[in-house]
Formats: sequence, structure tokens, C-alpha cells
Amino acid sequence: MSKPVPTGLTVHNKSRVLDIEFDDGKSFSIPFELLRVYSPSAEVMGHGPGQEVLQVGKREVGIAGIEPVGNYAVQPTFSDGHNTGIFTWDYLYKLGSEKDVLWDGYLHRLHEAGFEGDTGRDTGATLSFAPVAQQGGGCGSGGCGCKS
Repeated sequence: MSKPVPTGLTVHNKSRVLDIEFDDGKSFSIPFELLRVYSPSAEVMGHGPGQEVLQVGKREVGIAGIEPVGNYAVQPTFSDGHNTGIFTWDYLYKLGSEKDVLWDGYLHRLHEAGFEGDTGRDTGATLSFAPVAQQGGGCGSGGCGCKS
């Protein structure tokens, strides 16, 4: 079975969404923020399991440019200067098809890191993904917006 290949890719700077269509008929609208916080770069993913770094303050991130990488990926330059993530077609397909689950996971990690609501999306800090002790009103209480 062949892997899906993009047939269209559109960067919408005003709405901060990347639209991508694939040859299997699927299409996805992926927010720039989700692309940035799940960048497949060492800066975000670390160099192995458990070394991921929670990206915060990326709500307003834009894409300043996007370059093809061979016939298999694109490399965006984000407005915060991040430009080391190479997004393969498979990875973009995964981000698009698992967007809701990934988004919930991101909001959950923000809450675990001590950010109420989505305020962590507005700061410039980065934090380790390592869980921290919850101080009352854990996830599921509705305070963080995640669905746990």
C-alpha cells in the first residue's frame, strides 16, 4: 500500500492554518500553533524519549516561509525564528488525522505544568514535559480545557 502524497498545500497567514490535501482524498487544516508545538525538531522532541520540551507562548506564531525538502517534506520557518523541523508528508498526515487528540494532549501538558486555562500559550517560556504534582483542581475538573 502506498503512502498518501500531498496534492495541495496552502499557508493561510491570516487564520494561521496550513491546509493540506492528499491523493487519498483526505484533507486537513492544521493550526500553525499545533505545527510549532509538535515540531519534529530536536529542540522540541529532544534526542530521545522523555527529553521532549513543552513549547509555550506559541498561540500567535506565524509561518514566515516554507521550503520543500526533496519530494518528501517541507521545512517551515516560524515567526519565532524556529526553522529546524522537517515535516515529512507522513508526519503532516499524522498531525492532521490526530489533531484533536494531539491538541488535547498539549492542553493537558500545559495544565500539568501549572498553567491555568491556556495562559501558557501566551508566555515565551519552554518547559520540560515531565509531570509535576497537581495542586488541586486536576485535569478533568474543567480548569485546563483538556479532556482527561
